[in-house]
Amino acid sequence: RHYAGHNTVAFFEFFNEPTTFNNQLGPVSWDEWKKINENLIAIVRSNNAQAIPLVAGFDWAYDLTPLRLSPIGAEGVGYVTHPYANKRPQPWEPKWEEDFGFAAAKYPIVATEFGGFGPPRQPPAGAAASATAAPQAAYGPSIVKYLEGKGISWLVWCFDPEWGPTLIGNWEYTLNPSGEFAKQAMHAAVQ
Repeated sequence: RHYAGHNTVAFFEFFNEPTTFNNQLGPVSWDEWKKINENLIAIVRSNNAQAIPLVAGFDWAYDLTPLRLSPIGAEGVGYVTHPYANKRPQPWEPKWEEDFGFAAAKYPIVATEFGGFGPPRQPPAGAAASATAAPQAAYGPSIVKYLEGKGISWLVWCFDPEWGPTLIGNWEYTLNPSGEFAKQAMHAAVQ
């Protein structure tokens, strides 16, 4: 009710990063999750028929595979994914297609959170270079190209110098390498 009639509130993302984390955080099936979201959609729509609900998949909002067999039973719904680099090993693109990208052919998809685009931290002097250096550096261009190619809308995370993956290095809002990449990617997307 609070947001009814506020035309600046375009989306209602009900939960951020739902997960059972190997049933350690409580078990729930997709059918139960679907019913919870359908009930929330009905509540939101009874107060704001124009609202666009966004429903996240499991595995910290990454996995949308249940949509193949059992999409949410409501019209005008979008789905959420959080495609961080650590979700799957390279090559990422085939797994992204399998896990969430396929859904973009039928439903609106929004990557409401992802990040960690900058170059990896340098190892301490004398330490061996990390084997993850190349994958981390390649992730940013790969994920943006994939999302753009599928017509998946996206937002980056996180505009905070302490809560990662960070885009800024301090509260003077100095962009770090990840933030610089995100800025360039956003500018390229609007041109």
